[in-house]
Amino acid sequence: MDMNELSPMLDRLGLNYLAKNLPDFVARMTKNKASAQEMVEEISRRETEERQRRGVVRRVGGAKLGRYRPLADFDWNWPKKIDRVRIEELFQLAFIAEPANVILVGPSGVGKTMIAKNLAYHAAVAGHSALFVEASEMLADLEQQDSPRSLKTRLCHYTKPNLLCIDEVGYLSYSGRAADLMFQVVSKRYEKGATVISTNVAFKDWSQIFPGAACMVAMLDRLTHRAEILPIEGESYRLREASSRKKKARGATTNQNNKLEVSP
Repeated sequence: MDMNELSPMLDRLGLNYLAKNLPDFVARMTKNKASAQEMVEEISRRETEERQRRGVVRRVGGAKLGRYRPLADFDWNWPKKIDRVRIEELFQLAFIAEPANVILVGPSGVGKTMIAKNLAYHAAVAGHSALFVEASEMLADLEQQDSPRSLKTRLCHYTKPNLLCIDEVGYLSYSGRAADLMFQVVSKRYEKGATVISTNVAFKDWSQIFPGAACMVAMLDRLTHRAEILPIEGESYRLREASSRKKKARGATTNQNNKLEVSP
């Protein structure tokens, strides 16, 4: 059997590294005059590394992070108030093991989403299942389920991950039905999975998000029990960047006009 025939068989057996690198692997082992035990040890090591790599890729993809900036790009000097030490401690991920909740509270543009996405990414790399979702997207998905069975399936989608990040709670108001669904997600995850929530609304004003919701007190009780509540205060970083781009554009236009004026 030649290598072209052997590689698909190795792939079906789940030996992904060997399937992709068989000719090079055989050549290297032959050159090094490796013993049978050394070959088995090398295969085991390489396949373990490949499985770990593929697991990270799968979990990060499953987290649905979309585009985001790494935490290294976060400007800690921009917010007027932020507990950098406590936020950086969160990236040790001990709150997932407890499990406990993290609530990021602050106005738009101060970095809540960036922090939440980075927590989900680090969790996925560390071996945890994670999911990042906007509150409006999650509640719209649950509301459109037309049978108890389909609703149960979608609820499981949001309650199963070790870490669920619900972003932008408070930018829209929702129906009583949506409030009940939010409560179900929170209740099913209570003391079973860690949840990160970013919101621009203080808890005392959540009745504006879910007006008339009978489950509000019970929902907040479960969310805030064993929760780290981290306020962030400041102006919008996005507005600052937009203003900076406009200034640069105006400066470039002025320079170009000056060059035209002095041209012979």
